[in-house]
Amino acid sequence: MISASVAHLASIPSPDHGVWHIGPIPLRAYAICIIAGIIVAIWWGERRWVARGGTKGAVVDMAVFAVPFGLVGGRLYHVITDNQLYFGEGKNPLNALKIWEGGLGIWGAIALGAVGAWLACRRRGIPLPAMADAIAPGIVVAQAIGRLGNYFNQELYGAHTDLPWGLEIYQRFDPSNPGIPDQGPTGVAIGHIPLEGSPVHPTFLYELLWNLAVAGLIVLADRRFKLGHGRVFGLYVAGYTLGRTWIEMMRSDSANHIFGVRVNVWVSILVFIGAVVYVVLAKSRGPRELPESLRSKDDPRNEPGGQPSEEDSAAEKPDDEKLAAAGGTATGGTAGAGGTAAAEEKADSGNQPESR
Repeated sequence: MISASVAHLASIPSPDHGVWHIGPIPLRAYAICIIAGIIVAIWWGERRWVARGGTKGAVVDMAVFAVPFGLVGGRLYHVITDNQLYFGEGKNPLNALKIWEGGLGIWGAIALGAVGAWLACRRRGIPLPAMADAIAPGIVVAQAIGRLGNYFNQELYGAHTDLPWGLEIYQRFDPSNPGIPDQGPTGVAIGHIPLEGSPVHPTFLYELLWNLAVAGLIVLADRRFKLGHGRVFGLYVAGYTLGRTWIEMMRSDSANHIFGVRVNVWVSILVFIGAVVYVVLAKSRGPRELPESLRSKDDPRNEPGGQPSEEDSAAEKPDDEKLAAAGGTATGGTAGAGGTAAAEEKADSGNQPESR
């Protein structure tokens, strides 16, 4: 009895269910996490975009296109790569539309989301690579938040483990008929009966923490090296895929394989190589984009006599004006020259995630 109690304490319990109801309205944890992640990505991306000299509201407008495209792309990728879950004998193809039950492939989300972002940026007359750099940290944090939805859905876990942070997976049953097993998000745990093999590696948690670390890394790299032309986004993709490769190999859920290796592992490796090549090649495009190049076509600052933002004013002043404004001291000159950088650091301050 004592050893069983100790084993239970040395593990992470699963939620009893992943759906709550307010009257007839279901509140699904997975959907809530996805929405929360999108909100964080837009909010942080907007702050970073404005700090670089971009037009206020451009990130919100971009999200109107990118988010729906990304959700569709993510679902398509999942359905294509895990088609055995929805098609074949005994399967219901209509379940492929039930996005609230989980199942979004990040590769499809990024690919089709990028198409939506490109359309929005072209409509606004702003460079897509610069926009990608602004929103990259927010995207990877949004992915981390979305992984909490996998926790409530009891999915994306690995093999058995005796480590203290092992995850207990409980048997769930149909709430309308407790005698029928229902391991999906609508099922409810009764009596906390563990599934065979529990506790398991919480691979969704490993990815969550890895994503937060990647977000912190690319923010620091951006501050240090003043990256531009999509290199922050490239670093995000390279960092994410590096972690996704080893985490994916730990997962025990069903997946299609190529030469005995999970499809997502192959995709991670190929995308990692492509991201590294892009980061190296993009360096030849020169310094980071000028603040005025990030303004939308309808930005009032583009009009004759339009007032530049405080960040633009600090960034565009000649060095002698900066020195004069700072009293002619070397220290003052450095502070004046760092106007845009200071604004960017302010946009990121308090938002940089900490990995636990």
